[in-house]
Amino acid sequence: MLKPLHIAARPLSSLAEAQRRAAAFDLGAPVAIRVSPRTRRVLLRVDGADRRIELVLPRGVAAERGLAFLDAQRDWIAVRLALLPQPVPFAEGAVVPVFGVPHRIRRETDPQAPPVWLADGEIRVRGDPAHLPRRVRDYLMRLARAELGARARRLARRIGKPVVRVTVRDTKSRWGSCSSGGCLSFSWRLVLAPADVVDYVVAHEVAHLVEMNHGPRFWRLVRELHPDSAAARAWLKRHRNRLFSYG
Repeated sequence: MLKPLHIAARPLSSLAEAQRRAAAFDLGAPVAIRVSPRTRRVLLRVDGADRRIELVLPRGVAAERGLAFLDAQRDWIAVRLALLPQPVPFAEGAVVPVFGVPHRIRRETDPQAPPVWLADGEIRVRGDPAHLPRRVRDYLMRLARAELGARARRLARRIGKPVVRVTVRDTKSRWGSCSSGGCLSFSWRLVLAPADVVDYVVAHEVAHLVEMNHGPRFWRLVRELHPDSAAARAWLKRHRNRLFSYG
């Protein structure tokens, strides 16, 4: 949640110097400071995806005022950092959801086994332990690309629109996007979410093949493709930070 403060405009000092001074506050997470020409207030938030504190200054406002506000909000920041889910690295024994179903990572010693595969509620990984985190991540990205692509093309056929290409990335600001040329892109982390939530995001982006906006006709089409859209949106908002805690 953003914490607002109405302040008068003053000359802006060096952001680089402000960053160095903010780091010295030792707030428990990195601090990013930026200037926004669109905001009229100093804004402060804790970003769960990057596990960092973001301070946004209106144009013309002195960095010193922002730093004073940052220092005054130590308790607020500490509470929100404490509420963030603990990181779950891809390591042997870690439990990772695959389409919402918990899977435990386990090393596989059989030299004939695939490099990574799912079996009996486990993500089994063969090879050098040093390569395990990368192999799990690469596998989940491939799985996300295949599953999201198949689901998107299936829905697109229902509305008579082609999908030119499907890509997956580790995006932080959005779960999916659709270009005017029919290319869809998704966050690979959707593979960690329940299948129903995945289907909603796919429906959302496929609907953009028809309506490149968020108007009433767009939302009607989304509901036709995925009737329980509101519950899926609420789940993503509630569990966003959890999805970014893995890996």
